[in-house]
Amino acid sequence: MRSQSKNLRWYGVITLFLIVAISYVDRINIAVLITDADFLRHVGIAPDDRVRQGFLATAFMLGYGISAFVLTPFCSALFGVRRSLIFGLVLWGVVTWASPLFHSYGLLLASRVLLGVSEGPLFSLASSYIKAHFRGDENGKPNAIVNMGTGLGLALGFPLVGWLLAQYAWDSSFHVLGVLNIVLGIPLVLAFVRMPAGQGDAIAPKSFGDAMARVGGIVKGALQTRHLFLITLLTSAALAYLWGSSNWLPTYLREARGFSLREMGWLASLPQYATVLAVFVGGVLVDRLGRARVPFIFMGASAGVALSVLMAISAHDPYLAACCLVAANFFWGLQSPAIPSTVQHCARPEHTASAFGVTNGVGSLVAGFMPVLMGGVIGALSSAGAAGHGAGGGSAAGFFAGFALLIGTQVVVFGCGLALWRRDRAPEAAGRAEAVPRVS
Repeated sequence: MRSQSKNLRWYGVITLFLIVAISYVDRINIAVLITDADFLRHVGIAPDDRVRQGFLATAFMLGYGISAFVLTPFCSALFGVRRSLIFGLVLWGVVTWASPLFHSYGLLLASRVLLGVSEGPLFSLASSYIKAHFRGDENGKPNAIVNMGTGLGLALGFPLVGWLLAQYAWDSSFHVLGVLNIVLGIPLVLAFVRMPAGQGDAIAPKSFGDAMARVGGIVKGALQTRHLFLITLLTSAALAYLWGSSNWLPTYLREARGFSLREMGWLASLPQYATVLAVFVGGVLVDRLGRARVPFIFMGASAGVALSVLMAISAHDPYLAACCLVAANFFWGLQSPAIPSTVQHCARPEHTASAFGVTNGVGSLVAGFMPVLMGGVIGALSSAGAAGHGAGGGSAAGFFAGFALLIGTQVVVFGCGLALWRRDRAPEAAGRAEAVPRVS
């Protein structure tokens, strides 16, 4: 019976992996659509208005970050993991399907914010599920599998949306993804996501006052998580790379490197497949290296990302640049499962979802400004370069400068990893010093 229970917990992990993958296809849908003239005309955006294009991704991340921070404690205390996932899938499926009905830029922004709100608690709920079912020395692989959904969603999303865009009208991608959320996601959650008795889903609050007290206790406990500021800063920088690169990668490949729409689809997916592979490898490393050495993953992987991006923007051959971006995403994937694993290690079981909500929520809010920041740099330098050297050279210079901002995010990740290692090492060193007998 115990062996059967251990097997069933992995079905829940696979379900969460698939839901994360679906959610990431939703998120990057806009990144492909901004290359389509009909879509831009529908929402009233000029083809060269990079700031407004980038803010579509930022709007999603604002809703996502606020939701992860604010709604997660309520989801944990009032609904539990299973019901919260179902409510979220229904909401983001409906919002995605209805998005083409909005005929202005402002209304589309509002729909992106609402989509972010509905998806905000997802990773926190997944982290709570893993904390409840897996010990601290075995949570690397389940965290890796769930986070692999990030890369798989991006890898499948770019060519899928590109194919739908080439074969049908631009609004078909919204309709297909909206139906997919509900038809695939909800049955899987009902069948396989179950929490142990007494951990969230099985305990309903007795009154409104009891519910508010429970929410307050969860938030207070989450804010007392060890190394919370460092982990949140690290998460912000890591997500800033992910959102900046994934949002502008299709446009970069098409406009700065000259690839066709068909080439752009599969080339944009290659870095994401590298992420999928790397996330699994990173999860294995977390379990193999042990907690004391996990900060080395952050340091080594961030250095690899920074060097790969630098090589990508310095390369003259477009295919070599694309290969360097594949390498950058591989290194980013190595650090991905170490983030939730570190939160789960530092937080108490009953506070895990909310603690991850704090780190992921604040991190997403900060990272959400990376697409619009990159858009501002790309637009400004493209305009300046076009005036001096022609449109093609100006566009390329703008994209190279925009992507250079991603290197700075990895400097922050490296510094946070180093600080975590030094802080965790200090108590161990003190304990060893006390264990040494004094010679009088």
